Amino acid sequence: MNDWHEIDGERGLHLEIILDHYRDPHNKGPLADATFRYREARLSCGDDLEVAVRLGADGRVEEAKFDGSGCSMSVAAASMLTDFVKGKTVAELQALGEADVSRMLGFEVNASRLGCATLALKVLQRGLAEYLGKP
Repeated sequence: MNDWHEIDGERGLHLEIILDHYRDPHNKGPLADATFRYREARLSCGDDLEVAVRLGADGRVEEAKFDGSGCSMSVAAASMLTDFVKGKTVAELQALGEADVSRMLGFEVNASRLGCATLALKVLQRGLAEYLGKP
């Protein structure tokens, strides 16, 4: 599979969407009344993200935000993920995986960028696990 940087047809459209999310990310900023939050950094590349989630009385995600900094892939994926999880249940959050991130991004992420693309998901799920009291 081609590297995500290459622009060819539909892949170019997805790259533009990623760059739009990077330049003007959705849901970026602090969430003071979060039900849970978690922060993690990838020292190898400098990505540093916190994901915060507020659950409603019905147990669904009422609000999701992220903060921090990173490469275009990690910021765009965090922006898309925080849009995607709104309204989801805790069980749906736990079931999310790398394939879901690829679907959000619109293409399969190659191995060299997978850690960047899935950082927000991993942070979200680690925060959720901590909230639920699971290791």
